[in-house]
Amino acid sequence: MYIRQIIGALEDFAPLALQDSYDNAGLQIGLAKDAETSGVLLCLDVTEDVIDEAIALGCNMIVSHHPLLFAPLKSISGKNYIERCVMKAIKNDITIYAAHTNLDSARYGVNYKIAEKIQLRNIEWLSPKEGNEAGEGVIGTLNTPITKADFLQLIKQTFNVKALRYNDWKGNTISKVAICGGAGNFLIPTAIQKECDAFITGEIGYHRFFGHENELLLLELGHYESEKYTIEILFDIIKKADKNIPVYKTNKKTNPINYL
Repeated sequence: MYIRQIIGALEDFAPLALQDSYDNAGLQIGLAKDAETSGVLLCLDVTEDVIDEAIALGCNMIVSHHPLLFAPLKSISGKNYIERCVMKAIKNDITIYAAHTNLDSARYGVNYKIAEKIQLRNIEWLSPKEGNEAGEGVIGTLNTPITKADFLQLIKQTFNVKALRYNDWKGNTISKVAICGGAGNFLIPTAIQKECDAFITGEIGYHRFFGHENELLLLELGHYESEKYTIEILFDIIKKADKNIPVYKTNKKTNPINYL
């Protein structure tokens, strides 16, 4: 199978038109027109270790969630990890592709996967767009309402969160839940407007925690922790396109944040 066919499958699922205006999803490095795929390595972030892993596995394609290239490069001299990754990928004929906010906004994308992990039902968009065919964030309901304490434990255990941050919500029962992977604090007002009991996201920020104690429970998982399951989505898309292609999930630690 050609690399361009894998890209086609990824973009059928998450069209580039869905990405936010600031984003740089899509083909980052490589000539995809005529190259056949030797293997695909999946990751959340592209690092030098990930490229070395792809080389060792014999993969000539890396598909990430976060784009390696976001800001324009004025030089490629190896002075930072981004430039070194570019140099290493080109030297080793490795294509790099990113499915970012287009995968966030796609139906059955990032937020659907998070909802699936905690078995939410009746999923709908938190903030729909594109005629309800895409959106930012999702809302769903738990099979059975549970207490705040039990919900916090459910989230901590399900996502293997070492430091779950949450506000001092005065309520006690959780049923209706809003979700946005990554930095989703901009959707807090929408979650309140839609009368959600809880809002789960990767990043909230200190000051955004204030003032919602009587409105909803805010939970901050960590950016990496909220989006690490993008790899599962990408794996399924590629395997559906061609079950015989070698596809690997990275074994490298790409979360830049450590916990003590």
